[in-house]
Amino acid sequence: MTTIHDSAAGGYAQAAGTYASGRPGYPEETARWLRDVVGLAPGRSVLDLGAGTGKFVPRLLETGARVVAVEPVAAMRTEFARRHPDIELHGGTAEAIPLADASMDAVVCAQSFHWFATVQALSGIRRVLVRGGVLGLVWNVRDETVPWVAALSAITNAHEAGTPRYHSGEWRSVLPGAGFTLVDDRTVRSAHVGSPEQVVVQRTLSVSFIAALPAAQRSVIERQVRAMIEATPELADAPEVAFPYQTRMIALRRSDDGA
Repeated sequence: MTTIHDSAAGGYAQAAGTYASGRPGYPEETARWLRDVVGLAPGRSVLDLGAGTGKFVPRLLETGARVVAVEPVAAMRTEFARRHPDIELHGGTAEAIPLADASMDAVVCAQSFHWFATVQALSGIRRVLVRGGVLGLVWNVRDETVPWVAALSAITNAHEAGTPRYHSGEWRSVLPGAGFTLVDDRTVRSAHVGSPEQVVVQRTLSVSFIAALPAAQRSVIERQVRAMIEATPELADAPEVAFPYQTRMIALRRSDDGA
């Protein structure tokens, strides 16, 4: 039986709205990558797996492909449906995708693969891909070479308690995986531009394991983040800031091995 990690089930159920407003979008380079590497175009179909509130959907729609979404957390699906009412949306998990065999030209996991990086999940993804179909993995990763970003991460990381994350690197152990071949791995710089309230405070409160904490603990963390902002010249009293990220994109093709 497939289960959802407690941090995802609890945190995202509590913070779906904060996630939608506080998380960054994805840079223009991802749309080009989706077309040129993943192969999305009109007449193609793509599954947004672990779709959350639909932050990645605009980039997928730019390609002209038909978009289908699967998201296990009900509160996230509600937010997704509100924002993207015309997109086909299903409850489900990577290990038990509720779609037919060989029904998708591509599967994309944006900010989600680390939650379900298992052999079983890769097998489920391969099942729904057509022969030669592509699995695309995308993450917006904080640029911790910037001192204030590193300071913010130190505040949040103290509470991760074993939650699956990109930074752990544990997801790499299952790649490329049986029946897949690595075809691309690139990183581009990006930024989330907005008020400190939106891109620093709300971003922090949208972190799954922070959102899952009791209200009193969340309040302590929020105060720590606000104190960090006040102590940082480039953030204090700034109407707008650019939170620096590096966007990682990895593509794997379903091997044509006769299976």
